[in-house]
Amino acid sequence: MTAKIIDGKRFAEDLRGRIADHVSRLKSEHGIIPGLAVVIVGEDPASQVYVSSKAKHTAAVGMNSFKHELPADTPEADLLALVHQLNADPTVHGILVQMPVPKHIDPNNVIEAIDPAKDVDCFTPANVGKVQIGLPGPVSCTPLGCLMLLRDELGSLEGKHAVIIGRSNLVGKPMMQLLLRDNCTVTVAHSRTKNLDEVVRQADIVVAAVGRPNMVKGDWIKPGATIIDVGINRMPAPEKGEGKTRLIGDVDFAAASEVAAAITPVPGGVGPMTIACLLANTITTASLMNGLTPPVDLTA
Repeated sequence: MTAKIIDGKRFAEDLRGRIADHVSRLKSEHGIIPGLAVVIVGEDPASQVYVSSKAKHTAAVGMNSFKHELPADTPEADLLALVHQLNADPTVHGILVQMPVPKHIDPNNVIEAIDPAKDVDCFTPANVGKVQIGLPGPVSCTPLGCLMLLRDELGSLEGKHAVIIGRSNLVGKPMMQLLLRDNCTVTVAHSRTKNLDEVVRQADIVVAAVGRPNMVKGDWIKPGATIIDVGINRMPAPEKGEGKTRLIGDVDFAAASEVAAAITPVPGGVGPMTIACLLANTITTASLMNGLTPPVDLTA
């Protein structure tokens, strides 16, 4: 048995196409152009690449893209002042402050300064609470992308046993809420779970988000399970040349592919979905801020 490859890159491309259609509809029917503001403090190379990609994709779907680049020594008060300025700007429907911020800035102060109505990363306590009780609003981008891939692959998730490995605020906890909302039975495990391999063997759905390369072995997988590998681990790749690296997931892809029914690759699985879901969240917030119902194909 060889698992079907879940092509996140293709799905994200299709999703951006749907987003562009919704942007066009908001413009023509309501005179609304969704706007996403991204703020980056400092010159972290990985963050710079990520922010540039966000700006490119935002513009490509017809949204307004606002990019704010601040020097690394920017005082926290100045960053918070910019966030408050963006909160008050009616052309901005989504605000994202790229993490990590420099050490002299408290990330919690930044997150709490963002208007929850414009919190497209779903980091504010208000939006975390909305996800928990099922109110309309943005959902953490990576879990939303995982959910979309699962629904596309499996259809109804009702009654399936999902095991999430990882309990982070970014992925594990919101993923649990989304899967519960889709009527899965959910087990949240982590690196300190006893007999983790036995727990994973019970799963119809495995979501691996623990940040340890190849931690999940092939013989942990229940035959016919669906695997969503959120892990992005950069490893040395001397076969590619001196100093070269490659990305691998939290799941032993080759071994798991012999047992699972479907699996996301790394790269090319969950990763491309994150930015696409950021754009989807901006449609959601723009709709809600204008008293409109968000498109059902872009929400959880």
